[in-house]
Amino acid sequence: MKYIDLENWNRRGHYEFFHKMDYPQFNICMDIDISNFISFAKQNGLSFYYSMVYASTTIINRIENFKYRIRDDKVVLHDKIHPSFTDMSNAESNDLFKMVTVDLSDDIHDFVKIARQTSENQKDYFVPEKLMGRDDLIYITCIPWISFTHISHTISLNKNDSVPRISWGKYYKQGKRTLLPFSVQANHSLIDGYHVGKYIDKLQTFIDEIK
Repeated sequence: MKYIDLENWNRRGHYEFFHKMDYPQFNICMDIDISNFISFAKQNGLSFYYSMVYASTTIINRIENFKYRIRDDKVVLHDKIHPSFTDMSNAESNDLFKMVTVDLSDDIHDFVKIARQTSENQKDYFVPEKLMGRDDLIYITCIPWISFTHISHTISLNKNDSVPRISWGKYYKQGKRTLLPFSVQANHSLIDGYHVGKYIDKLQTFIDEIK
């Protein structure tokens, strides 16, 4: 992690402009094609959800702007971002979710195994000590019951909140393709629509080409 020299940062003007806003968050929703990726997960006996957490976080780490965070009106750049994601309780009669935080590993098979074990072993819905002082995270959630066209997130009215939110819904068929409603929410002080577009392009390529 390193602090950004704001005086000489090429994004300084954009940062200062949007950081003055009361609510600098923006959200973009789109569909992504998961036809190949869902087949890959099934063929390898992998959870699609944990596999998607892996893919979306892996690509986050390939775009610098998604690794910026605001701390006390200063900007830091993290070396690596890790996922903190929602997961449903194992109890059949329980409709409550929990927040699970796992370090990102390099191999999708290892990550899926660790994510499943961590979630199964976590008894509490929220584990604040795992998040205390951390902003090297991406927040991820899934709404697998709805193929949404738009989604919003609960958020503190704090312009320094700069952890992006990734979410997706219920996938559906369109001809021969399987499409997944996908959403990216970010702080405009650090991330623009250009970076979201770049992220989606790289993510689509990754899930199309994985074997």
